[in-house]
Amino acid sequence: MTSFSTHEVAKILGLSDSKIRSCARAGLLAPARGRGGRLRWTFPDLLLLKTTRGLLDAGVPARRIRRMLTSLRRQLPGDQALSSVTVYADGRRVVAWDGAARWQPDSGQFLFNFDAQAVAEHAAPSLPRPAPSAPEPPTRTAAEWFDLGGELEAASPNEARHAYEQALALDASLADAHVNLGRLQHQAGEAVAAESHYRAAIRLAPHDAIAYFNLAGLLEETARGRDAVASYHQALAADPDFADAHYNLGLLLDSLGRRAAAMTHLRAARRLYRRRSA
Repeated sequence: MTSFSTHEVAKILGLSDSKIRSCARAGLLAPARGRGGRLRWTFPDLLLLKTTRGLLDAGVPARRIRRMLTSLRRQLPGDQALSSVTVYADGRRVVAWDGAARWQPDSGQFLFNFDAQAVAEHAAPSLPRPAPSAPEPPTRTAAEWFDLGGELEAASPNEARHAYEQALALDASLADAHVNLGRLQHQAGEAVAAESHYRAAIRLAPHDAIAYFNLAGLLEETARGRDAVASYHQALAADPDFADAHYNLGLLLDSLGRRAAAMTHLRAARRLYRRRSA
C-alpha cells in the first residue's frame, strides 16, 4: 500500500508537520514507522487524519477523540477499517455513521430522531406512528473527492485516481474529474480508458480547451494524426491563446508535410510564449 511521509501529508491536508506529529503523539492515530523511525502514513490514515482535524476544529478535546477512536475500533467488525466510518460533531455529540446506522462512539448507543414522532403522538395519539428518521450526516461529496484527488496527484497518482473515481461515482457530470482521471490513465499507458474520459469531458464541457488538447495528444500518440489535428483546432477554437496547442499543432502539421500551416502555429506559439514571459 502506498504510504506518505509526514511532510507529504502536511502538504495534502494543509496542516503543519508539528500538528500532524502531535496527533500521533497524543495517540489519536497510529501510523507505521519506516526507516529511522520516521512516521509513514497510509491512505486510510490520511482519511482518518482529516476526520480528526474536523473534530478538533469543532472543539472536541484531543483526549476525548482518543477515547472515542479507541472505543470505535472495538465496536467495528474485525475486517472493517476505521476510516470507512464517517465521524462528525453534531452539536455537543460526536456521531459515527457507517451508511446504515448512527451511533455515539463514546458509548456505542444508537441514535434515532424521535422529535417528529413525539409531536405526532401529542397532536393525534390515535394516528399511526411515523417511522423514526435520522438527519443525513455530512458525507464526503463528489467535490470533496475531486479536491482530494488534486491534493494527492503529486504524492500518489494511484490514490488520486481512486479519489477521482469516487467523485465520478457520485457525480458523473464532473467534467474536470474526467479530464484529470483521463490524464492519469494516459500517463499510465491506458489509452482506451483515457480517451473515454477525455471524450466524456468534451461532451459535458464542449468549450473546455484542456479536454480537446489532452485528447489531441493521445490521438497523436496512437497514430491518428488527422484526428489529432482536428482536436488541436477545437482546443484553439475554445482558447485561441493556448500556446502549447499552437506549438504541438505546428509540430504535428510539419510532420504531416503541411509546412506553411505549421509555421503559422509555431509563430503564434512563440509570440504567446514571449508574452507570457514578459
